[in-house]
Amino acid sequence: MAFTLTLNNGVEMPALGFGVFQNPPEQTVASVADALHVGYRLIDTAASYFNEREVGEGIRRSGIDRAQVFIQTKLWISDYGYDQALHGFDKSATKLGVDQIDLLLLHQPLPTDFDKTIGAYKALEKLLADGRVRAIGVSNFMPDVLDRLLDATTITPAVNQIEVHPYFTEPDTQKANTDHGIITQAWSPMGGITSYRGDSTRSTFNDPVIGQIATAHSTSPAQVMLRWHLQEGRSAIPKSVKPERIAANFDVFGFELSPEDLARIDALDTGVRGGPDPASVTLEAFSRDIPEA
Repeated sequence: MAFTLTLNNGVEMPALGFGVFQNPPEQTVASVADALHVGYRLIDTAASYFNEREVGEGIRRSGIDRAQVFIQTKLWISDYGYDQALHGFDKSATKLGVDQIDLLLLHQPLPTDFDKTIGAYKALEKLLADGRVRAIGVSNFMPDVLDRLLDATTITPAVNQIEVHPYFTEPDTQKANTDHGIITQAWSPMGGITSYRGDSTRSTFNDPVIGQIATAHSTSPAQVMLRWHLQEGRSAIPKSVKPERIAANFDVFGFELSPEDLARIDALDTGVRGGPDPASVTLEAFSRDIPEA
């Protein structure tokens, strides 16, 4: 049985989800169906991934009852502002083929145009009040920007999805999330981003400490890293298009890491971000048109 987390509004969310970032649309349908057949019940996508339609088709093709699947997606900055965000929801819901989205996130904070961010989040609050979404949250919000959001809005985000893996743990952001009752959800949870950004020889998958822990538990480094997230109370969103890896990434409930194991993994933090600095995300540099449904 998969771990679940209770969000700050009482909604239950599976802790381990399946991500589709950079999954080609033509592979997304099959991979989502494969993930659901393995046992995943949380599917994470985003408007800017351009595969929401295929995610919806994968869910339908799986034969799993919609009520059993927790669907989360993210609005892109091009659809920020109150009215724009409401329309962004309509586009995503239509592409997904659903009337209600379980968790809707703002994908980036857009600190250089924060009025648009506030407007978009107030639209999420409206969607929540109207029952169009079950929970709302944010992604890539650092503590200072999170404080700005909380000061200007009413509802505390349920989730903050951020880059977290053994080489980059963002302790200050995780603490801010915890202090506000916000679940930390890890993107790039196994540090796959370390394999293709910067020094390719410095990969979490090849790390000797993680390898030693995996050997001791007769598991893989990937399984160790996902188990680390779950035991430390985070949600994690691994991704793959390969059926065997999709299955292996879900097979993390039959062993337990010791406190010493967790501490050794925590100590691997380099403080080096693999993804873009959220403060650098601007409409000028990152705007992309989100097609109509």
